[in-house]
Amino acid sequence: MENVAVFDSPGKGRGLKATKEMWAGDVIFSEPSLAAVVFDSLAEKICHSCFRRQQKLHRCGQCKFAHYCDRTCQRAGWAEHKEECSAIKTFGKAPNENIRLVARVMWRRDKEGSVVSDMQLTTLDELEDHIADLPEDELKDLKVDIHNFLDYWPRNSKQHTVDDISHFFGLINCNGFTVSDQRGLQAVGVGLFPNLCLVNHDCWPNCTVILNHGNQSAVNTMFHSQRRIELRAVSKIAEGEELTVAYVDFLNLSEERRRMLKTQYFFDCTCEHCKNRIKDDVKLAGKEVDGVKVPEEQVKEATDYCFQMLEKLDKARLNGDYHEVVKMCRDCIEKTEPVLADTHIYLLRMFSTLSEVQAYLQFFGDAADYARKMVEGYMKIYHPNNATLGMAAMRAGVTHWQNGLIEVGHGMICKAYAILMVTHGPTHPITKDLEAMRMQTEMELRMFHQNEYVYHSMREAALKNRPMSMMNEPSSVEEGIKNLFHRRK
Repeated sequence: MENVAVFDSPGKGRGLKATKEMWAGDVIFSEPSLAAVVFDSLAEKICHSCFRRQQKLHRCGQCKFAHYCDRTCQRAGWAEHKEECSAIKTFGKAPNENIRLVARVMWRRDKEGSVVSDMQLTTLDELEDHIADLPEDELKDLKVDIHNFLDYWPRNSKQHTVDDISHFFGLINCNGFTVSDQRGLQAVGVGLFPNLCLVNHDCWPNCTVILNHGNQSAVNTMFHSQRRIELRAVSKIAEGEELTVAYVDFLNLSEERRRMLKTQYFFDCTCEHCKNRIKDDVKLAGKEVDGVKVPEEQVKEATDYCFQMLEKLDKARLNGDYHEVVKMCRDCIEKTEPVLADTHIYLLRMFSTLSEVQAYLQFFGDAADYARKMVEGYMKIYHPNNATLGMAAMRAGVTHWQNGLIEVGHGMICKAYAILMVTHGPTHPITKDLEAMRMQTEMELRMFHQNEYVYHSMREAALKNRPMSMMNEPSSVEEGIKNLFHRRK
Protein backbone atom coordinates (compact mmCIF):
# COMPACT_ATOMS: atom_id res chain seq x y z
CA MET A 1 0.00 0.00 0.00
CA GLU A 2 2.02 2.90 -1.36
CA ASN A 3 0.34 5.88 0.35
CA VAL A 4 0.58 4.74 3.97
CA ALA A 5 2.97 3.13 6.43
CA VAL A 6 2.45 1.58 9.87
CA PHE A 7 4.29 3.34 12.70
CA ASP A 8 4.25 3.64 16.50
CA SER A 9 2.12 6.68 17.32
CA PRO A 10 3.16 8.31 20.63
CA GLY A 11 0.64 7.46 23.34
CA LYS A 12 -1.64 5.62 20.92
CA GLY A 13 0.15 2.43 19.91
CA ARG A 14 0.27 1.55 16.24
CA GLY A 15 -1.09 3.99 13.68
CA LEU A 16 -0.86 4.92 10.00
CA LYS A 17 1.06 7.85 8.51
CA ALA A 18 1.14 9.30 5.00
CA THR A 19 4.17 8.44 2.89
CA LYS A 20 3.55 11.35 0.54
CA GLU A 21 1.71 14.67 0.50
CA MET A 22 -2.08 14.43 0.16
CA TRP A 23 -4.75 16.97 -0.72
CA ALA A 24 -8.41 17.28 0.26
CA GLY A 25 -10.47 14.75 -1.69
CA ASP A 26 -7.59 12.32 -2.35
CA VAL A 27 -8.33 8.63 -1.75
CA ILE A 28 -5.53 7.49 0.55
CA PHE A 29 -6.50 3.84 0.41
CA SER A 30 -9.51 1.62 -0.19
CA GLU A 31 -10.13 -1.72 1.48
CA PRO A 32 -12.73 -4.44 0.87
CA SER A 33 -14.45 -5.87 3.92
CA LEU A 34 -13.04 -9.03 5.42
CA ALA A 35 -16.67 -9.84 6.26
CA ALA A 36 -19.92 -7.91 6.76
CA VAL A 37 -23.50 -8.67 7.84
CA VAL A 38 -26.86 -6.89 7.82
CA PHE A 39 -28.36 -5.84 11.18
CA ASP A 40 -30.91 -8.27 12.64
CA SER A 41 -33.63 -5.62 12.56
CA LEU A 42 -33.17 -5.03 8.81
CA ALA A 43 -32.56 -8.62 7.69
CA GLU A 44 -35.68 -8.65 5.49
CA LYS A 45 -35.32 -5.09 4.15
CA ILE A 46 -31.67 -4.92 3.03
CA CYS A 47 -29.88 -7.04 0.42
CA HIS A 48 -27.33 -9.27 2.20
CA SER A 49 -24.90 -8.94 -0.71
CA CYS A 50 -24.91 -5.31 -1.91
CA PHE A 51 -26.48 -3.79 1.27
CA ARG A 52 -28.98 -1.83 -0.80
CA ARG A 53 -32.48 -1.16 0.46
CA GLN A 54 -35.12 -2.67 -1.81
CA GLN A 55 -38.91 -2.85 -1.64
CA LYS A 56 -39.02 -6.49 -2.73
CA LEU A 57 -36.22 -8.93 -1.94
CA HIS A 58 -35.78 -12.60 -2.84
CA ARG A 59 -35.26 -14.95 0.11
CA CYS A 60 -32.63 -17.69 0.14
CA GLY A 61 -34.47 -20.94 -0.50
CA GLN A 62 -32.23 -22.95 1.84
CA CYS A 63 -31.81 -20.99 5.10
CA LYS A 64 -34.91 -18.77 4.61
CA PHE A 65 -32.96 -15.95 6.29
CA ALA A 66 -30.71 -14.17 3.76
CA HIS A 67 -32.43 -11.81 1.30
CA TYR A 68 -31.13 -10.54 -2.05
CA CYS A 69 -32.07 -8.07 -4.77
CA ASP A 70 -32.02 -10.81 -7.43
CA ARG A 71 -30.10 -13.87 -8.61
CA THR A 72 -27.11 -11.72 -9.56
CA CYS A 73 -26.71 -10.45 -5.99
CA GLN A 74 -27.31 -13.94 -4.60
CA ARG A 75 -24.50 -15.40 -6.75
CA ALA A 76 -22.20 -12.49 -5.79
CA GLY A 77 -22.83 -13.12 -2.07
CA TRP A 78 -22.62 -16.91 -2.17
CA ALA A 79 -18.93 -17.11 -1.23
CA GLU A 80 -19.69 -15.36 2.09
CA HIS A 81 -23.06 -17.00 2.64
CA LYS A 82 -22.22 -20.62 1.75
CA GLU A 83 -21.09 -21.88 5.19
CA GLU A 84 -23.54 -19.54 6.95
CA CYS A 85 -26.46 -20.91 4.94
CA SER A 86 -25.76 -24.49 6.01
CA ALA A 87 -25.11 -23.45 9.63
CA ILE A 88 -28.40 -21.52 9.93
CA LYS A 89 -30.32 -24.40 8.39
CA THR A 90 -28.80 -26.88 10.85
CA PHE A 91 -29.12 -24.55 13.86
CA GLY A 92 -32.77 -23.86 13.04
CA LYS A 93 -32.57 -20.06 13.17
CA ALA A 94 -30.22 -17.17 12.49
CA PRO A 95 -28.15 -16.00 15.51
CA ASN A 96 -27.58 -12.30 16.25
CA GLU A 97 -25.48 -10.06 14.02
CA ASN A 98 -22.35 -10.29 16.21
CA ILE A 99 -22.34 -14.08 16.08
CA ARG A 100 -22.97 -14.09 12.34
CA LEU A 101 -20.11 -11.64 11.72
CA VAL A 102 -17.64 -13.51 13.94
CA ALA A 103 -18.55 -16.76 12.17
CA ARG A 104 -17.99 -15.21 8.74
CA VAL A 105 -14.62 -13.79 9.83
CA MET A 106 -13.50 -17.14 11.25
CA TRP A 107 -14.63 -19.13 8.22
CA ARG A 108 -12.62 -16.79 6.02
CA ARG A 109 -9.55 -16.93 8.26
CA ASP A 110 -9.71 -20.75 8.34
CA LYS A 111 -9.87 -20.80 4.55
CA GLU A 112 -7.40 -18.04 3.59
CA GLY A 113 -5.28 -17.42 6.70
CA SER A 114 -4.93 -14.32 8.90
CA VAL A 115 -3.75 -12.18 5.97
CA VAL A 116 -6.19 -12.43 3.07
CA SER A 117 -4.48 -10.03 0.62
CA ASP A 118 -1.13 -8.39 -0.14
CA MET A 119 -2.69 -5.04 0.79
CA GLN A 120 -3.49 -6.06 4.37
CA LEU A 121 -1.19 -4.23 6.81
CA THR A 122 -1.96 -6.23 9.96
CA THR A 123 -3.06 -9.70 10.92
CA LEU A 124 -6.29 -10.27 12.83
CA ASP A 125 -4.32 -11.72 15.73
CA GLU A 126 -2.36 -8.45 16.12
CA LEU A 127 -5.46 -6.28 16.53
CA GLU A 128 -6.60 -5.29 20.03
CA ASP A 129 -9.72 -6.97 21.43
CA HIS A 130 -9.94 -5.09 24.79
CA ILE A 131 -11.60 -8.09 26.45
CA ALA A 132 -9.80 -7.25 29.70
CA ASP A 133 -11.30 -3.74 29.65
CA LEU A 134 -14.94 -4.80 29.31
CA PRO A 135 -17.27 -3.94 32.22
CA GLU A 136 -19.06 -6.74 34.05
CA ASP A 137 -22.39 -6.42 32.20
CA GLU A 138 -20.68 -6.57 28.78
CA LEU A 139 -18.64 -9.59 29.88
CA LYS A 140 -21.89 -11.39 30.72
CA ASP A 141 -23.26 -10.56 27.25
CA LEU A 142 -20.00 -11.79 25.73
CA LYS A 143 -20.27 -15.13 27.55
CA VAL A 144 -23.84 -15.55 26.28
CA ASP A 145 -22.71 -14.80 22.71
CA ILE A 146 -19.84 -17.30 22.99
CA HIS A 147 -22.20 -19.97 24.33
CA ASN A 148 -24.63 -19.38 21.44
CA PHE A 149 -21.74 -19.26 18.96
CA LEU A 150 -20.54 -22.71 20.07
CA ASP A 151 -24.05 -24.08 19.50
CA TYR A 152 -24.21 -22.42 16.08
CA TRP A 153 -20.69 -23.28 14.85
CA PRO A 154 -20.86 -26.43 12.63
CA ARG A 155 -19.23 -29.62 13.88
CA ASN A 156 -17.62 -30.18 10.46
CA SER A 157 -15.88 -26.75 10.54
CA LYS A 158 -12.48 -26.30 12.18
CA GLN A 159 -12.89 -26.12 15.96
CA HIS A 160 -11.40 -23.22 17.96
CA THR A 161 -10.57 -22.48 21.59
CA VAL A 162 -12.78 -20.21 23.67
CA ASP A 163 -9.89 -17.70 23.88
CA ASP A 164 -9.68 -17.59 20.09
CA ILE A 165 -13.44 -17.06 19.76
CA SER A 166 -13.39 -14.39 22.52
CA HIS A 167 -10.65 -12.50 20.64
CA PHE A 168 -12.84 -12.19 17.54
CA PHE A 169 -15.86 -11.06 19.53
CA GLY A 170 -13.63 -8.41 21.11
CA LEU A 171 -12.45 -7.29 17.67
CA ILE A 172 -16.02 -6.92 16.43
CA ASN A 173 -17.03 -5.12 19.61
CA CYS A 174 -14.50 -2.30 19.27
CA ASN A 175 -13.55 -2.44 15.57
CA GLY A 176 -16.79 -3.32 13.80
CA PHE A 177 -17.30 -0.62 11.15
CA THR A 178 -20.81 0.74 10.59
CA VAL A 179 -21.97 -0.20 7.08
CA SER A 180 -24.40 2.24 5.46
CA ASP A 181 -27.04 1.83 2.78
CA GLN A 182 -26.17 2.70 -0.83
CA ARG A 183 -26.66 6.44 -0.30
CA GLY A 184 -24.87 6.64 3.03
CA LEU A 185 -27.96 7.86 4.89
CA GLN A 186 -28.70 4.99 7.27
CA ALA A 187 -26.65 2.41 9.16
CA VAL A 188 -27.75 -1.02 7.93
CA GLY A 189 -24.99 -3.42 8.98
CA VAL A 190 -21.55 -3.98 10.44
CA GLY A 191 -18.30 -5.17 8.88
CA LEU A 192 -14.63 -5.72 9.68
CA PHE A 193 -11.90 -3.83 7.78
CA PRO A 194 -8.45 -4.68 9.26
CA ASN A 195 -6.47 -1.75 7.81
CA LEU A 196 -9.07 0.76 8.99
CA CYS A 197 -8.58 -0.56 12.54
CA LEU A 198 -5.07 0.93 12.44
CA VAL A 199 -6.31 4.50 11.83
CA ASN A 200 -6.35 6.35 15.15
CA HIS A 201 -8.90 8.86 16.38
CA ASP A 202 -8.74 12.64 16.48
CA CYS A 203 -11.71 14.90 17.23
CA TRP A 204 -10.56 17.24 14.40
CA PRO A 205 -9.30 14.61 11.91
CA ASN A 206 -7.53 14.98 8.58
CA CYS A 207 -9.44 12.05 7.00
CA THR A 208 -12.93 10.64 6.68
CA VAL A 209 -14.20 7.17 5.84
CA ILE A 210 -17.02 6.39 3.43
CA LEU A 211 -18.41 3.11 2.16
CA ASN A 212 -18.36 2.49 -1.59
CA HIS A 213 -20.77 -0.34 -2.38
CA GLY A 214 -19.07 -1.12 -5.67
CA ASN A 215 -21.00 -2.68 -8.55
CA GLN A 216 -22.53 -6.12 -8.21
CA SER A 217 -25.53 -5.61 -10.52
CA ALA A 218 -23.86 -6.58 -13.80
CA VAL A 219 -24.98 -9.99 -15.05
CA ASN A 220 -21.39 -10.88 -15.92
CA THR A 221 -19.44 -11.16 -12.64
CA MET A 222 -16.28 -10.06 -14.49
CA PHE A 223 -17.61 -6.49 -14.23
CA HIS A 224 -18.34 -6.66 -10.49
CA SER A 225 -16.37 -4.48 -8.05
CA GLN A 226 -16.08 -5.16 -4.34
CA ARG A 227 -17.80 -3.40 -1.47
CA ARG A 228 -15.05 -1.34 0.13
CA ILE A 229 -14.32 1.54 2.45
CA GLU A 230 -12.37 4.55 1.20
CA LEU A 231 -10.14 6.61 3.47
CA ARG A 232 -10.28 10.12 2.00
CA ALA A 233 -8.32 13.24 2.97
CA VAL A 234 -10.45 16.21 4.11
CA SER A 235 -7.53 18.64 4.30
CA LYS A 236 -3.92 18.89 3.17
CA ILE A 237 -1.79 16.15 4.75
CA ALA A 238 1.99 16.46 4.87
CA GLU A 239 4.34 13.54 4.22
CA GLY A 240 4.91 11.69 7.51
CA GLU A 241 1.77 13.13 9.15
CA GLU A 242 -0.43 10.69 11.08
CA LEU A 243 -3.75 9.80 9.43
CA THR A 244 -6.74 10.23 11.75
CA VAL A 245 -10.51 9.88 11.65
CA ALA A 246 -13.22 10.86 14.15
CA TYR A 247 -14.73 7.89 15.97
CA VAL A 248 -17.52 10.05 17.47
CA ASP A 249 -19.45 13.15 16.40
CA PHE A 250 -17.63 16.45 17.04
CA LEU A 251 -20.97 18.13 17.86
CA ASN A 252 -20.70 16.59 21.34
CA LEU A 253 -18.89 18.54 24.06
CA SER A 254 -15.27 17.60 24.86
CA GLU A 255 -16.22 15.91 28.14
CA GLU A 256 -18.95 13.87 26.46
CA ARG A 257 -16.66 12.84 23.59
CA ARG A 258 -13.97 11.71 26.03
CA ARG A 259 -16.54 9.76 28.04
CA MET A 260 -17.83 8.03 24.88
CA LEU A 261 -14.33 7.21 23.66
CA LYS A 262 -13.30 5.79 27.05
CA THR A 263 -16.49 3.73 27.37
CA GLN A 264 -16.68 2.47 23.79
CA TYR A 265 -13.07 2.37 22.63
CA PHE A 266 -11.12 2.16 25.92
CA PHE A 267 -8.73 5.10 25.57
CA ASP A 268 -8.39 8.66 26.88
CA CYS A 269 -8.49 11.21 24.09
CA THR A 270 -5.57 13.64 24.29
CA CYS A 271 -6.22 15.59 21.08
CA GLU A 272 -5.91 19.39 21.13
CA HIS A 273 -9.64 19.93 20.85
CA CYS A 274 -10.32 17.81 23.95
CA LYS A 275 -7.39 19.08 26.03
CA ASN A 276 -8.19 22.74 25.33
CA ARG A 277 -11.99 22.25 25.11
CA ILE A 278 -11.93 24.01 21.75
CA LYS A 279 -15.37 25.28 20.66
CA ASP A 280 -17.06 24.07 23.87
CA ASP A 281 -17.79 27.70 24.71
CA VAL A 282 -19.43 28.17 21.29
CA LYS A 283 -21.53 25.02 21.71
CA LEU A 284 -23.02 26.24 25.01
CA ALA A 285 -22.98 29.98 24.30
CA GLY A 286 -25.71 32.43 25.16
CA LYS A 287 -27.08 35.02 22.74
CA GLU A 288 -25.37 38.38 22.44
CA VAL A 289 -27.52 41.38 21.42
CA ASP A 290 -25.83 44.70 20.56
CA GLY A 291 -22.73 43.61 22.45
CA VAL A 292 -24.68 42.70 25.59
CA LYS A 293 -24.54 39.04 26.64
CA VAL A 294 -27.48 37.23 28.20
CA PRO A 295 -26.77 36.51 31.93
CA GLU A 296 -25.18 33.11 32.56
CA GLU A 297 -27.99 32.08 34.91
CA GLN A 298 -30.54 32.47 32.11
CA VAL A 299 -28.29 30.55 29.68
CA LYS A 300 -27.91 27.68 32.16
CA GLU A 301 -31.65 27.59 32.83
CA ALA A 302 -32.42 27.50 29.08
CA THR A 303 -29.75 24.82 28.53
CA ASP A 304 -31.21 22.58 31.23
CA TYR A 305 -34.73 23.07 29.85
CA CYS A 306 -33.55 22.15 26.31
CA PHE A 307 -31.82 19.02 27.60
CA GLN A 308 -34.98 17.85 29.38
CA MET A 309 -37.11 18.51 26.29
CA LEU A 310 -34.72 16.55 24.05
CA GLU A 311 -35.20 13.47 26.24
CA LYS A 312 -39.00 13.83 25.94
CA LEU A 313 -38.68 14.36 22.18
CA ASP A 314 -36.91 11.03 21.75
CA LYS A 315 -39.83 9.22 23.39
CA ALA A 316 -42.39 11.02 21.21
CA ARG A 317 -40.41 10.20 18.05
CA LEU A 318 -40.16 6.54 19.00
CA ASN A 319 -43.94 6.48 19.41
CA GLY A 320 -44.40 8.13 15.99
CA ASP A 321 -46.30 11.06 17.52
CA TYR A 322 -44.87 13.65 15.13
CA HIS A 323 -47.46 16.38 15.75
CA GLU A 324 -46.54 16.23 19.45
CA VAL A 325 -42.85 16.44 18.44
CA VAL A 326 -43.57 19.61 16.45
CA LYS A 327 -45.47 21.17 19.36
CA MET A 328 -42.70 20.37 21.85
CA CYS A 329 -40.00 21.71 19.51
CA ARG A 330 -41.89 24.94 18.86
CA ASP A 331 -42.48 25.54 22.59
CA CYS A 332 -38.83 24.86 23.39
CA ILE A 333 -37.48 27.06 20.58
CA GLU A 334 -39.87 29.88 21.48
CA LYS A 335 -38.58 29.84 25.08
CA THR A 336 -34.88 29.32 24.46
CA GLU A 337 -34.02 30.96 21.11
CA PRO A 338 -34.01 34.51 22.63
CA VAL A 339 -31.51 33.27 25.25
CA LEU A 340 -29.22 30.77 23.48
CA ALA A 341 -26.75 31.46 20.66
CA ASP A 342 -27.40 30.02 17.20
CA THR A 343 -24.48 27.62 17.79
CA HIS A 344 -25.85 26.11 21.00
CA ILE A 345 -25.86 22.36 20.38
CA TYR A 346 -29.19 21.67 22.12
CA LEU A 347 -30.88 24.40 20.08
CA LEU A 348 -29.27 22.99 16.91
CA ARG A 349 -30.70 19.56 17.74
CA MET A 350 -34.12 21.17 18.10
CA PHE A 351 -33.71 22.83 14.68
CA SER A 352 -32.60 19.52 13.16
CA THR A 353 -35.51 17.55 14.63
CA LEU A 354 -38.13 20.14 13.71
CA SER A 355 -36.89 20.57 10.12
CA GLU A 356 -36.82 16.81 9.54
CA VAL A 357 -40.29 16.18 11.00
CA GLN A 358 -41.86 19.18 9.22
CA ALA A 359 -40.39 17.98 5.91
CA TYR A 360 -41.93 14.55 6.58
CA LEU A 361 -45.30 16.21 7.29
CA GLN A 362 -44.81 18.30 4.09
CA PHE A 363 -44.69 21.70 5.80
CA PHE A 364 -41.73 22.77 3.67
CA GLY A 365 -41.73 26.42 4.73
CA ASP A 366 -40.98 25.59 8.35
CA ALA A 367 -38.65 22.76 7.33
CA ALA A 368 -36.59 25.10 5.15
CA ASP A 369 -36.38 27.82 7.81
CA TYR A 370 -35.11 25.53 10.56
CA ALA A 371 -32.83 23.57 8.22
CA ARG A 372 -31.14 26.85 7.24
CA LYS A 373 -30.63 27.78 10.91
CA MET A 374 -29.19 24.33 11.56
CA VAL A 375 -26.66 24.65 8.71
CA GLU A 376 -25.64 28.17 9.77
CA GLY A 377 -24.88 26.84 13.25
CA TYR A 378 -23.05 23.77 11.95
CA MET A 379 -20.81 25.94 9.78
CA LYS A 380 -19.46 27.66 12.90
CA ILE A 381 -18.70 24.34 14.62
CA TYR A 382 -17.73 21.62 12.14
CA HIS A 383 -14.65 21.29 9.92
CA PRO A 384 -15.41 22.89 6.51
CA ASN A 385 -15.19 19.46 4.84
CA ASN A 386 -17.19 17.50 7.42
CA ALA A 387 -19.61 14.97 5.89
CA THR A 388 -22.32 15.75 8.48
CA LEU A 389 -22.20 19.42 7.45
CA GLY A 390 -22.45 18.39 3.80
CA MET A 391 -25.48 16.18 4.43
CA ALA A 392 -27.17 18.92 6.48
CA ALA A 393 -26.58 21.44 3.67
CA MET A 394 -28.07 18.98 1.18
CA ARG A 395 -31.17 18.56 3.35
CA ALA A 396 -31.54 22.32 3.71
CA GLY A 397 -31.09 22.82 -0.03
CA VAL A 398 -33.75 20.27 -0.90
CA THR A 399 -36.30 21.70 1.56
CA HIS A 400 -35.75 25.24 0.23
CA TRP A 401 -36.10 23.95 -3.32
CA GLN A 402 -39.33 22.15 -2.40
CA ASN A 403 -40.61 25.39 -0.85
CA GLY A 404 -39.93 27.38 -4.03
CA LEU A 405 -36.96 29.29 -2.57
CA ILE A 406 -34.77 28.48 -5.54
CA GLU A 407 -31.95 30.97 -4.87
CA VAL A 408 -31.21 29.75 -1.33
CA GLY A 409 -31.91 26.13 -2.33
CA HIS A 410 -29.42 26.23 -5.21
CA GLY A 411 -26.78 27.84 -2.99
CA MET A 412 -27.19 25.17 -0.30
CA ILE A 413 -27.09 22.34 -2.85
CA CYS A 414 -23.90 23.76 -4.39
CA LYS A 415 -22.32 23.98 -0.93
CA ALA A 416 -23.31 20.39 -0.15
CA TYR A 417 -21.96 19.23 -3.51
CA ALA A 418 -18.57 20.90 -2.88
CA ILE A 419 -18.24 19.19 0.52
CA LEU A 420 -19.38 15.75 -0.62
CA MET A 421 -17.04 15.85 -3.62
CA VAL A 422 -14.27 15.84 -1.00
CA THR A 423 -15.80 13.43 1.54
CA HIS A 424 -17.55 11.00 -0.82
CA GLY A 425 -16.00 11.58 -4.24
CA PRO A 426 -17.65 12.05 -7.66
CA THR A 427 -18.76 8.42 -8.15
CA HIS A 428 -20.68 7.95 -4.90
CA PRO A 429 -24.48 7.65 -5.48
CA ILE A 430 -25.32 10.57 -3.21
CA THR A 431 -22.81 12.84 -4.98
CA LYS A 432 -24.35 11.84 -8.32
CA ASP A 433 -27.79 12.70 -6.92
CA LEU A 434 -26.47 16.08 -5.80
CA GLU A 435 -24.94 16.72 -9.23
CA ALA A 436 -28.35 16.10 -10.84
CA MET A 437 -30.00 18.42 -8.28
CA ARG A 438 -27.36 21.09 -8.88
CA MET A 439 -27.96 21.04 -12.64
CA GLN A 440 -31.75 21.10 -12.15
CA THR A 441 -31.71 24.00 -9.67
CA GLU A 442 -29.23 25.90 -11.85
CA MET A 443 -31.61 25.61 -14.79
CA GLU A 444 -34.56 26.70 -12.63
CA LEU A 445 -32.55 29.60 -11.19
CA ARG A 446 -31.83 30.91 -14.71
CA MET A 447 -35.54 30.67 -15.49
CA PHE A 448 -36.34 32.47 -12.21
CA HIS A 449 -33.97 35.35 -13.04
CA GLN A 450 -35.38 35.67 -16.58
CA ASN A 451 -39.05 35.77 -15.51
CA GLU A 452 -40.03 35.21 -11.90
CA TYR A 453 -43.76 35.07 -12.67
CA VAL A 454 -43.34 32.39 -15.36
CA TYR A 455 -41.10 30.34 -13.08
CA HIS A 456 -43.64 30.25 -10.22
CA SER A 457 -46.52 29.57 -12.65
CA MET A 458 -44.70 26.60 -14.17
CA ARG A 459 -43.72 25.34 -10.71
CA GLU A 460 -47.32 25.46 -9.46
CA ALA A 461 -48.53 23.66 -12.59
CA ALA A 462 -45.91 20.96 -12.12
CA LEU A 463 -46.87 20.47 -8.45
CA LYS A 464 -50.57 20.18 -9.35
CA ASN A 465 -49.83 17.46 -11.90
CA ARG A 466 -47.70 15.49 -9.47
CA PRO A 467 -49.46 13.41 -6.79
CA MET A 468 -48.59 14.25 -3.20
CA SER A 469 -46.25 11.68 -1.64
CA MET A 470 -44.95 11.38 1.90
CA MET A 471 -41.27 11.86 2.58
CA ASN A 472 -39.26 9.13 4.31
CA GLU A 473 -40.21 8.75 7.94
CA PRO A 474 -37.84 10.64 10.27
CA SER A 475 -35.18 8.39 11.73
CA SER A 476 -33.94 8.49 15.29
CA VAL A 477 -30.41 9.60 16.10
CA GLU A 478 -29.49 5.96 16.72
CA GLU A 479 -30.56 4.97 13.18
CA GLY A 480 -28.42 7.65 11.61
CA ILE A 481 -24.69 7.33 11.19
CA LYS A 482 -23.23 9.32 14.05
CA ASN A 483 -20.33 7.09 15.07
CA LEU A 484 -17.70 5.55 12.84
CA PHE A 485 -17.64 2.17 14.52
CA HIS A 486 -20.63 0.06 15.52
CA ARG A 487 -21.10 -0.98 19.13
CA ARG A 488 -23.59 -3.57 20.30
CA LYS A 489 -26.51 -2.09 22.25
